[in-house]
Amino acid sequence: MARKLADFAGEWTVARRIRAAGQPEAAFTGRAWLRPEGGGLAYREEGELLIPGARPMRAERAYAWAEEGGAIAVHFSDGRFFHRFSPDQTAAEAQHWCDPDDYRVRYDFSVWPAWRAEWRVRGPRKDYTMISDYRRA
Repeated sequence: MARKLADFAGEWTVARRIRAAGQPEAAFTGRAWLRPEGGGLAYREEGELLIPGARPMRAERAYAWAEEGGAIAVHFSDGRFFHRFSPDQTAAEAQHWCDPDDYRVRYDFSVWPAWRAEWRVRGPRKDYTMISDYRRA
């Protein structure tokens, strides 16, 4: 199936597991909205982050998604480029270098419209995997 930016528009549930080296697994549950804005989609995520031994925390993030030559370019909310991926593949990979940290993502669209983003982050003080599962709300 050839997916395009518009296919991501709408509301999604998000279930995320965060596995940091030497730490208990944390979890995030919430919602993500992708709404038309400025020729692309504004991504907004809100929910609750649960870290063992700590009080639940409210968590949120925002990005801007834009279609660029068949790919989707993701930018931080302040306009800086984050990464680009091809939504028409069953699996797509991308990376982002944020000196001195290396962020690599693998998107899995094999059971669309459910999809997954698995981030692997490495750096001098970072070593974690973050797996986010998205389903239509």
